[in-house]
Amino acid sequence: MIYKTFFQTLPVCMGYIPLGIAFGILFSQLNIAWYYGFLTATFIFTGAGQFLLISLLSSHSGYFEIALASFVLNTRHLFYSLSITEEIKSFGLGKYYILLGLTDETFALLKTLKYTNSLPQEQLEKSYLCITLWNHLYWIVGCMTGIFIGENLGFTPEGIKFTLTALFSVLTLALLKNSPNKKPFYLGLGLGILGLAIFPQKYFLFLSILCGIFILLIGKKWIEYGK
Repeated sequence: MIYKTFFQTLPVCMGYIPLGIAFGILFSQLNIAWYYGFLTATFIFTGAGQFLLISLLSSHSGYFEIALASFVLNTRHLFYSLSITEEIKSFGLGKYYILLGLTDETFALLKTLKYTNSLPQEQLEKSYLCITLWNHLYWIVGCMTGIFIGENLGFTPEGIKFTLTALFSVLTLALLKNSPNKKPFYLGLGLGILGLAIFPQKYFLFLSILCGIFILLIGKKWIEYGK
C-alpha cells in the first residue's frame, strides 16, 4: 500500500517540492528561527496560506489581520472537509489527520481513488492515510530544503520573491476563468484600487476584506442574478 500510493502521489511531489523550496528560501529571509518554518509546514500545511503568511509577516501585520486573511483565503478547505466527511466518518483516529492534510491536490487524489477503485473500507482508509502522509512529507521536505538553502548557501531570493505575486495571480485568473459570474472579481478589483487610495497601509487588507464582505452581503441578489 505504501509503495502503491507513493507512485500515485508522484505528480504532487513534482509540484510540492519546488514550491516548498521557494517558500523555504523566502521564509529564511524573515530572520526567524528555522524550526518555525518546520512548524508552519507541518501544522499549517497550505501553500497559498504560507506564502500569504510570509507577505503579512514581512509587512509587520498584526495577529488578528493574519488570522482573518488566512481564514478567508483557506475557506475552501471547509467545503473539502464537508464533502469528504461521509466517506471517512467510519475511519479511526486517522480521519482527523486526513482532514488536517486535505490540500487541493490531496483532495483531488482522494476523490480520484474513491471513484476509480472499489476498495474495501480498511484498504480505503490506509490508502487515504498514505496519500495524505506522502503529500505532507513532500511539502515538509521542500520547505526545509528551501530554508537550508536560504540560510546556509547564501542564496539571494531575487526573482523567487515574485513567486508570491505569480501564485496569487494564477489562482485569481484560474478562478476568474472558471467562474460564470465575474462580478465578484471586478468588485474586488475596484475595492482594492480604492482601498489603496483611502485606507491606511497598515490596515489596508483588514479593511478591504471587511468592506468586501459587507458589499457581498448587501448586493447578494444583484451579484448572483444581475438585479
